[in-house]
Amino acid sequence: MESSLKAIHQQSVPLVRDIARIWAEFLHGREVEAEDSFFEIGGNSLIGIRILDRLSETYGVQLSVRDFYLAQTPARIAELIELGRART
Repeated sequence: MESSLKAIHQQSVPLVRDIARIWAEFLHGREVEAEDSFFEIGGNSLIGIRILDRLSETYGVQLSVRDFYLAQTPARIAELIELGRART
């Protein structure tokens, strides 16, 4: 399983950048890195819901609020999106 997660992570580097850009948009242009924690950089529950909506529209994958908050970083969100894509 770990090797498949590594492969997903390697494939998702552009996706991580795109997710970081989406977060930055909702966080008033703040620079967001792959391992930045959502709440530590100024995110809150309302912004999180808006980001979830955008991710769903953009990538066609439904993430739960719980998964989003537990993932906390663009890199981990990208992994969840790639896993969701692999299941469909």
